[in-house]
Amino acid sequence: MQSSTYYRTHHCGELRMSDIGKTVSLTGWVNKNRDQGGMIFIDLRDRYGITQLVFNMDTNAPLCEEARKLGREYVILATGTVAERSNKNQNIPTGEIEIIVTNLSVLNAAELPPFTMDDETDGGEELRMKYRYLDLRRPQMQKRLMLRAQMLKAVRTYLDAEGFVEIETPNLIKSTPEGARDFLVPSRLQPGLFYALPQSPQILKQLLMVSGMDRYYQIAKCFRDEDLRGDRQPEFTQIDCEMSFVRQEDVWNMFEGMTKYVFKQTKNIDLPDFLRLPYKEAIQYYGSDKPDLRFDCKIIDLNDVVGGTEFSVFNNIITSNGLIAGINAKGCSEYSRKQIDELTEFVKAPHRGVGGLIYIKFNQDGTIKSSVDKFYSVEQLTAIGNKLNAQKGDLILIIADKVNKTRKVLGELRLEMAKRENWIDKNAWSVFWVVDMPLFEPDENTGEPIFAHHPFCSPHPDDFQYMDTEPLRVRAQSYDLVMNGNEILSGSIRVHDKTLQEKIFTILGFSEAEKEKRFGFMVNAFKYGAPPHGGCAFGFDRWVMLMAGGDTIRDVIPFPKNNNGRDMMMDAPGDVDNEQLKIVGVKLL
Repeated sequence: MQSSTYYRTHHCGELRMSDIGKTVSLTGWVNKNRDQGGMIFIDLRDRYGITQLVFNMDTNAPLCEEARKLGREYVILATGTVAERSNKNQNIPTGEIEIIVTNLSVLNAAELPPFTMDDETDGGEELRMKYRYLDLRRPQMQKRLMLRAQMLKAVRTYLDAEGFVEIETPNLIKSTPEGARDFLVPSRLQPGLFYALPQSPQILKQLLMVSGMDRYYQIAKCFRDEDLRGDRQPEFTQIDCEMSFVRQEDVWNMFEGMTKYVFKQTKNIDLPDFLRLPYKEAIQYYGSDKPDLRFDCKIIDLNDVVGGTEFSVFNNIITSNGLIAGINAKGCSEYSRKQIDELTEFVKAPHRGVGGLIYIKFNQDGTIKSSVDKFYSVEQLTAIGNKLNAQKGDLILIIADKVNKTRKVLGELRLEMAKRENWIDKNAWSVFWVVDMPLFEPDENTGEPIFAHHPFCSPHPDDFQYMDTEPLRVRAQSYDLVMNGNEILSGSIRVHDKTLQEKIFTILGFSEAEKEKRFGFMVNAFKYGAPPHGGCAFGFDRWVMLMAGGDTIRDVIPFPKNNNGRDMMMDAPGDVDNEQLKIVGVKLL
């Protein structure tokens, strides 16, 4: 039967033993329908929870027959009396009560959905993305979206209290180089010219500091036309922030405080003070600028203890200024030949590309076994083990290659071992700063300096002396915030001096015409008294993903794109007709 009244007195996660005897009306979706012959039990679901409805054939056979017809995801209104359940369900907050239904209205019938609305659903990701409006009915997904809203509320509360002003910046701007491809928007009114969607509000927030706003933030949509993976989307959300008259220390303290506040408000977790790890140490000991410090297992350099033998692999690496280094896989000396071979294939994979993996087993019985026994004595192997603090039961894994490759692959092997051996406490949080990032990095093809982040990072004051002679030696006043092996924030103190900014542009090889075309409006603004300033941007989707325990940022974005950049639900991007293209002056090849 249909009803024109959709009134509910309570939601489906609200009623408790204290409500027994009350007459209530609930609305929601049929989650399950269990027909016991003389009794029908329906789990009614809304975003607040689940409540069991009961229909009794003995007391109201016609109503029971109506309930029997209800399918999954029917939208209904049920009125009845709250009663104590005889068979209580301690897994849900409403599990001690049920509703003895006296009136039922079907508000909307539903076709059989393509997957179940359970956390452990039977639908694959592509199917769920096609029917995202159904996927978002799952309790797990709704909890993630609510956590996202709670985090944004906490962020705004904290920043508002600290004197920040929320300011929106435009989404149609000038194309500027920021490290990824721009999405371009053709202009109808000015044929042949294009807007770009902002990769970030970087330049605009700096101009807001020039304007004297002092403290700015924005929950900003950003757009990058880049290859996708689990933690990337073509459009994503940043918490974008900037402050005037600050040093790095001020920025660190401000946003460390904000991160702690969000954790406390949403998880009731008190984080300890954040470690400040220099970039060089992160790379040296963990092979990554975003290491996971929830477990130990540092990378240790071994060049000084592996030489002096006839093992040509190590000798050639030392001669060519490469690196031999290893990690200590604690308690793994019992690894079989098959397991060692799997690790060898892991490091030899084409995208890693090292030649092989050396192992040394420090067995529980005190013996030492290695893949280089032919070249190294027990004493020499012991010396290597001492460098890595090896004990009985440990497995040493060693890679020899170019310096950067050795560190990078060992960093990935370190994470692989943590995964295999369950070294990571899933309830632990590792949140810390990586500081003293490089200002420039060598171009892969030419070796010439290119900016490591964006061209507005201020050099470290101690390294100004190297700007002209050794630019690759210059550190930036830039920093990342790393959470459980993921970068969730990147920022820097900015260049505010016109002369220094033009010097950086020159080092990067920009011509005068290019500087004027791309950044003229910004350099001109600096002529009129730009304050010292700095800030950061949180990758908000990634932060929410970590807080929610998701696997990809698609898990915490309401309507995401797949790995090919397609919106499976709306079937976008899609064709447009020739007339639309003609209006904006675009012709397809």
